Amino acid sequence: MSEVTVKGKAAKAASYQLIGLTTKKKNEALEKIAEQLVNDKESLLIENQKDLEEGRKKGLSESILDRIMLNDARIDDMAAAIKLLMDLKDPIGETLETIEKENGLLIKKLRVPIGVIGMIYEARPNVTIDAATLALKTGNAVLLRGSSSARHSNMALVSSIHKALAKTDIPVEAVQLIEDTSRETAKELFHLNEYLDVLIPRGGKNLIETVIKESTVPVLETGAGNCHIFIDETAEIAMVERVVLNGKTQRPSVCNAIESLLIHENWFKGNGGRLLTLLDDAGIEIFGDEEVCHTFPKAQAATEEDWSNEYLALKISVKIVEDVSEAIEHINQYGTKHSEAILTKAEQNASIFLNKVDAAAVYHNASTRFTDGFEFGYGAEIGISTQKLHARGPMGLPAMTSSKYFIYGQGQIRE
Repeated sequence: MSEVTVKGKAAKAASYQLIGLTTKKKNEALEKIAEQLVNDKESLLIENQKDLEEGRKKGLSESILDRIMLNDARIDDMAAAIKLLMDLKDPIGETLETIEKENGLLIKKLRVPIGVIGMIYEARPNVTIDAATLALKTGNAVLLRGSSSARHSNMALVSSIHKALAKTDIPVEAVQLIEDTSRETAKELFHLNEYLDVLIPRGGKNLIETVIKESTVPVLETGAGNCHIFIDETAEIAMVERVVLNGKTQRPSVCNAIESLLIHENWFKGNGGRLLTLLDDAGIEIFGDEEVCHTFPKAQAATEEDWSNEYLALKISVKIVEDVSEAIEHINQYGTKHSEAILTKAEQNASIFLNKVDAAAVYHNASTRFTDGFEFGYGAEIGISTQKLHARGPMGLPAMTSSKYFIYGQGQIRE
């Protein structure tokens, strides 16, 4: 049997052992993992350095290298996120609905684990920890398949998880990593229906589209982030500068960073030159429409591709619009249904924007950088869903569950 099949089978067997595990036992395992990560920090950084060195030799961009990179602070953040996850309510066993029938039947709908979750993801080794710990907290096993760019890091992280689980009641097979990162293993994962209950892709647009098109395993879609900020006519200049710079520069390589600015024509006439100069001074490459390029000659002419591009770098597209309706129309055409923001004093325009923009997260007078499981209080996230079925937005513990009907009777039969 192939590595994928062997580990998928083992994960399925482990998932049955997780059923009925108490919250206390699960939290004890999470605590062990957090402690092990900190204890193994030195070896984790050594293995991560191998990935970074190989990435530089291959010519990977700085944004991708930033996603791969681990340091003391990021490992500490992983451990802290696990501790927060421990404090969160365990959703398993929660009663969602109770129905008492006239014939005496008692019907209860309860939250239950999904079973085995397959994760296929690119670059970010922190996904290894997020996916594993969220899965364990909700009684799921997980089969991980990271990219070759973070292979050494992922192997080291799963080794730490296994060392921690060996000290607990949870089988180490509950967290499995496919070490072969070839395309063949990915294709095999797409069709592992016998052992996987759901497959979650987390990465760039091409990866996600490939999984959606080729997988026979049910897919829980996470999306790329072509996020916009619309600057309305009444937006305060100080707020605009603060929020836009944060949204673009705080960490440009992540999916909730902004990639496009839409600016009301009247606001642009009074403040556009100042804002574009500020962006340029921050090292941001500007791709603009005709009016933007006329006002700011250093800007490059935007192409159709720029309006839909997820740069994940210090680049931004800028378009001037007539009103909130044109902004909404543009976002719904080019956006990826991730995170969108409006900066305005006009409550009516804010309400129109928030209700009519098709996205998982919509903001009024705030940075899109908050679309994150940790920021939402979930401890960690399995990804940010841009679809509308099962889960949408940052997916924390409830998104990792299914439901099951428990029916209690005293010998009733259907007449």
